[in-house]
Amino acid sequence: MKFLMMMIPRVYQPATPESERAGEGFAPPAEAVEKMMKFNEDLVKAGALIGLDGLQPMAKGARVAFAKGQATVTDGPFVESKEVIGGYWLIQVSSKQEALEWAQRCPAADGDVIEIRQVFEMSDFPPDVQQAADNPIVREQVEKQKVN
Repeated sequence: MKFLMMMIPRVYQPATPESERAGEGFAPPAEAVEKMMKFNEDLVKAGALIGLDGLQPMAKGARVAFAKGQATVTDGPFVESKEVIGGYWLIQVSSKQEALEWAQRCPAADGDVIEIRQVFEMSDFPPDVQQAADNPIVREQVEKQKVN
């Protein structure tokens, strides 16, 4: 089973006082990064880690919203946001419980949140949806990325 663990850091949240939020030039403290890398290494050693990345603060992002067949782009920051993803891990584990156990081991800071979502597997869908989703060009690219 694949799970996406999304880090929702306190320093990216609009509810956090402005002086404590991640802004231009933000970088996490080296000590926090060292702890997180040890956690990431443990995921690798357990054979659970598929991928991970940290995300820049929302001020550097944009949103594309769709309505009535039109796309509207809004540059960040997004003051109406309550939760902002700061990074993610894609893991392969045997159960939701195991994913929760990994999330609980994360050296997160006070106020951080990790949301866990199971990734759909093709077998989760009925045959007609599987057939509609079977695109050889996309499948080939995804498989190529798995090898790299």
